[in-house]
Amino acid sequence: MPTNVVHPVIVIPGITATYLTDEYPFEPDTVWGLLTKKFERLTPHPDDLRYEALEPSQIRTSKLNSVAYRELVAELRYNLSRRADEPTPVFTFAYDWRFPLDRSVEALHGFIEEVIGRTSLLKHYDAAGWQDEPQVNLVAHSMGGLIAAGYLGRFGNERRVSKVASLATPFNGSFEAVLKIAVGTGDLGSGVPSSRERETSRMLPSLYHLLPTVPDGVQADPGLETDLFSPVAWQKGVVSTIAEFIRLHGLNPDGNEQQARALFAKMLTRARDYRAGVDGLKLSDHGLNRRDWLCVAGVNAETRVRLRVRDSNGQPDFVLSSEDRENRWVERPKPPEMKRRAEQRLTGDGTVPFDGAVPSFLERKNVVCVTPQDFGYWELEDRVLNRVAGFHGIMPNMNMLHRLIVLHFTGASDTRGMTWGRPAPGVSPGNWNPAVPGLRNKDLKR
Repeated sequence: MPTNVVHPVIVIPGITATYLTDEYPFEPDTVWGLLTKKFERLTPHPDDLRYEALEPSQIRTSKLNSVAYRELVAELRYNLSRRADEPTPVFTFAYDWRFPLDRSVEALHGFIEEVIGRTSLLKHYDAAGWQDEPQVNLVAHSMGGLIAAGYLGRFGNERRVSKVASLATPFNGSFEAVLKIAVGTGDLGSGVPSSRERETSRMLPSLYHLLPTVPDGVQADPGLETDLFSPVAWQKGVVSTIAEFIRLHGLNPDGNEQQARALFAKMLTRARDYRAGVDGLKLSDHGLNRRDWLCVAGVNAETRVRLRVRDSNGQPDFVLSSEDRENRWVERPKPPEMKRRAEQRLTGDGTVPFDGAVPSFLERKNVVCVTPQDFGYWELEDRVLNRVAGFHGIMPNMNMLHRLIVLHFTGASDTRGMTWGRPAPGVSPGNWNPAVPGLRNKDLKR
């Protein structure tokens, strides 16, 4: 990379974080936004999941949720640019979060090429010879990290990505996705739960990409399936809802129960195959190493860390208890507690359990843990949002993380100690090896 420019940045948001607009009406109508959630307009058609059940319509992506990403984009644009007249481009990637993630990967591929084309037209990038080997950096939040990993798995041989920073990504899933599908609740950022939300959730292919595969995370009675990508692991109500949706909206409502089972299995299989590709990702195959991927996981928030399934007359029955939400993180552990750091893995960011946030292509020693307490004293608005919206959703607002990402992308050192993190549970301070060299360990006194 030329020393006088930084690769352009693309911010990939999480699920539900892109506004959706129906452009079929002469005056476009927002169907998904911060205060607008028209579930009946969002639900995919059972005969063709690429389109909506209520036709005619033409839903397109719009802007990102400003509450979660405005500060991140503004800070990166300012701090990555050496001069006001020589900006480092920071683009946002708005994608339709309802659909299978391989579709979003294809859209990201085209967007990266567009960003490279636009950046090549900037005089200071042209003068630096950046276009000789053009690359981008990715900042991915939540489900966006799965899209970034999927992009590398499919298009990584084109060497378009230099570095990645993933924040709170459920590489091994989240139990909140199960709750969203099962009962319509869950901390995935869609607001007040309702029966309409549950029905829509069961028809969203993307949501199945977030099912948990945490070791020993699903604890089932003998004889019951623990693999949530298997249709037999689920309660009958899911298929029944899909069958009723087919009866109401399908082109051929006859045999709707059989159609529903086939559609449910299809969504699970596609999601399982995508996640398997992410699990099999090898950074070295795409010109990257572990120093090129900054993985940030949220901890010290009560998080669902397991799902219990009981036998109800030979059928699975999900036990959705608050007892399965835990937070065993210890802030600044003392020497006796350091020996029990492995127990601290029963924590998370309120949505993604810690065990769900560690990708297979990194080791725990590479992960940087942050807590809600890392919001600065003056980040009063973000502290309030943390209580209202949850740590997972507003983590991209954290000023300290903005500085950490800048260090990661520029390779600069933090001489003032203004950035920090913590080793993952089970990792001793001496073995901690984050992507940013010299990162201060806040578990230890300075």
